[in-house]
Amino acid sequence: MKGEPQHWIDRYVDAYMGVTRQINAQIRDNMAEGLTNDQFLIMRLINSQELCTSTFLAEAVAVGKSSITAIINRLAEAEFIDRTRDENDRRQVYLSLTEKGRSTYHAAEKQVQEVISPYFSHFEEQDIEKFITMFEKLALLMQETGGRNN
Repeated sequence: MKGEPQHWIDRYVDAYMGVTRQINAQIRDNMAEGLTNDQFLIMRLINSQELCTSTFLAEAVAVGKSSITAIINRLAEAEFIDRTRDENDRRQVYLSLTEKGRSTYHAAEKQVQEVISPYFSHFEEQDIEKFITMFEKLALLMQETGGRNN
């Protein structure tokens, strides 16, 4: 991109801040079992991985292991997740959702869908697909480069 036009950056930041602030507030207000948005995100990631570790979670959400440990501890205290040690390497701990955790996660996921899906009705299917594809590309670029322009 030549010269990085400031108006594109301003428009992106304004739209991103407006959307995320509103969506996060609505999701928080409707979250099942009083989960926080961060707890829901962690449960979503654990649910998506066969062998999920705290290191994977820290890297996936780009936060320190101490922050992940605090969230994991709260989820474990609420009996939403189990910790299982690897039989071959006792230092390795895998995280999984308990039955209660799966039930809570699916209820929360349904709430998130109910918050977001009405907005999609204002757009054509091909526009939604294009937007999500481009947003996923941006997310992948940020994940690969750590936010640096290579």
